[in-house]
Amino acid sequence: MRTKILMLVPLLVLALGAYGGWQWWHAWRFEQSTDDAYVGSDISLISPKIEGYIKEVRVQDNEQVKAGQTLFVIDDSDFSAKVAQAAAAVGSEEAMVATFATRHDFQDAMINQASAEVDAAQAELDRAQLDQKRYVSLVTTENATRQRFETAEADARKASAAHLKAQAALVAAKQQLAVLDSQKREEEARLLQARATLRLAQNDLDNTVIRAPVAGIAGNRAGQMGQYVKPGTQLLSLVPLPRVYVTANFKETQLTLMRPGQPAQVSVDAYPDQVIEGRVESFAPASGAEFSLLPPDNATGNFTKIVQRVPVRIALPENGPLSMLLRPGLSVTVSIDTRAEGSATAEGGIVGTAQAKPTNNK
Repeated sequence: MRTKILMLVPLLVLALGAYGGWQWWHAWRFEQSTDDAYVGSDISLISPKIEGYIKEVRVQDNEQVKAGQTLFVIDDSDFSAKVAQAAAAVGSEEAMVATFATRHDFQDAMINQASAEVDAAQAELDRAQLDQKRYVSLVTTENATRQRFETAEADARKASAAHLKAQAALVAAKQQLAVLDSQKREEEARLLQARATLRLAQNDLDNTVIRAPVAGIAGNRAGQMGQYVKPGTQLLSLVPLPRVYVTANFKETQLTLMRPGQPAQVSVDAYPDQVIEGRVESFAPASGAEFSLLPPDNATGNFTKIVQRVPVRIALPENGPLSMLLRPGLSVTVSIDTRAEGSATAEGGIVGTAQAKPTNNK
């Protein structure tokens, strides 16, 4: 029996080796995996647009919130006063515009009156000039006195001056109408400015109520009752669960056959018994080192070649077995089968179709 067992052991080892070699040749050499991967999410940082004191806090840490739900309320007494002030300014400018409309109508009447006076002065001038011509002939034949002739001549000059005066008054009235139109346009511009100021004041008043832009879980709450905040002050982090993804940092030598659309298996360290089926969604436009605070400058000093890593985004199913349990920051292990064909076109990724050729990872 012992001899038979000793004879079977090499055969068993040979069979296991052959099976392992067959698996490596047909499957394992095409799988690229990394444990430098983490769960991520598009976390929204909630900050105020205005400054003031927090009057109400309506959310707690780890609370589920809906889109549009009120999170914080800032004291709005000053902003309400500014809205009232801006509304009063709008009312004043609207009254001024209405006044100019009335003045425009009044000036039209004045122009009509000045035009009538020009007509009257023209008629008086025509009469005086006829009288002057008549007395010229009469004084020549000595049928009228010299004094009467001089009176008629003076009346003609007075009528001419009155006519010129009436024409000047008509021109002045028309010019005044143009001035009124210009002033009206100026007041209309001021009215638009006052309305814009009112809208800005109303926006500031509306911004005293800080609402959730998306649905998710509230966390890292820093805003407290009575705290004085300014625009940009971080009050809360809103995690839009369960919409999460995985960022896997693969070595550059592992990207040869990797394409968007290929299947990926994700194993979460917190839940080792569950494997999530995802897919390659996109590739980062540069390596992680290029996005670091101090990018490497290989043109200076001694050069040492280091294998770079490129972030690869892995999409997860929305209704997966761990969709409600995953949290951003959890460590995962990602394995991608590069034998599968990727998408012909994919936004933000390497385009093309993978071919079943092994990579050379040295």
